[in-house]
Amino acid sequence: MPRKLRVEYEGAIYHIINRGDRREPIFLNDEDRESFLETLGQACTKTDWQVHAYCLMGNHFHLVVETPRSNLVAGMQWLLGTYTARFNRRHKLFGHLFSGRYKSLIVDGSSSGYLKAVCDYVHLNPVRAKLLRPEQPLLDYRWSSWPEYVKRPSKRWVWLRVDRVLGEWGVKQDNAAGRRQLEQGMEGRRVAEGSPENSDWKQLRRGWCWGSKEFREELLELIEQKQGEQHHGEELQESEEQKAERLMGEMLRAAGWTKEELKHRPKGDIKKTRMAVRLRSETAMTWLWIARRLEMGHWRTAANAVRACRRK
Repeated sequence: MPRKLRVEYEGAIYHIINRGDRREPIFLNDEDRESFLETLGQACTKTDWQVHAYCLMGNHFHLVVETPRSNLVAGMQWLLGTYTARFNRRHKLFGHLFSGRYKSLIVDGSSSGYLKAVCDYVHLNPVRAKLLRPEQPLLDYRWSSWPEYVKRPSKRWVWLRVDRVLGEWGVKQDNAAGRRQLEQGMEGRRVAEGSPENSDWKQLRRGWCWGSKEFREELLELIEQKQGEQHHGEELQESEEQKAERLMGEMLRAAGWTKEELKHRPKGDIKKTRMAVRLRSETAMTWLWIARRLEMGHWRTAANAVRACRRK
């Protein structure tokens, strides 16, 4: 199986999830959780990472990490490898601890609410997992960054950055009043949503990026530039379609046609066939996609027309 693309750039923000091998626990006790946070802090020192949120569950963890130095892959390799070695040594085990590759969703950090949404998702994990009773505050779950958010700055982990999320919550100052406002806002959201299984959460779990349309398009352009360097994945497929649509626009303008006009031209129109030749030669789009996009009928019609054109 081809491995999914890792998009790295300076200042990128990622929502990272990794699970235990065969969904087995990665934390057997609080000593393991403390070891993971200690190892994460060391990783931040080595890489200059800034952590916006984290949550340690039984068989998986969530991180929201910003990478000023474009070094997600190197940092995660060290973090996971070092924690695994320490875990195995402590419990007299050996072998893999984590299952396959970690998932990394790229987050729009342009003060548009996307960073707040993903950090809220991470902090509400204990609620979704029913690890807290309805009357218990989020603060009762020790192993997320939420209790750190409501501490005084001098008491927090030095590698935890809270200012950007506070800003997106509308908290103007990191003082007692501002932290009370933050805590009330989060508890209010929790109560209002109950178990927060809305469409935003589903997209955060299943997507590959979380941001505005413009942010997504910028990422796709970056991915397109990296196609020759890395393997294909979900992101590259979307990038390839964007490239094909851009090429379609260029060819339609050159022909003096509109998209609507494609429907009224014959399926075997020579200009359509030449467009299909370029799409097939310069993109990885399927015959089915090309035939539908050019209004050429069955995909075999498009394929046969292109073969005949190339022979000529």
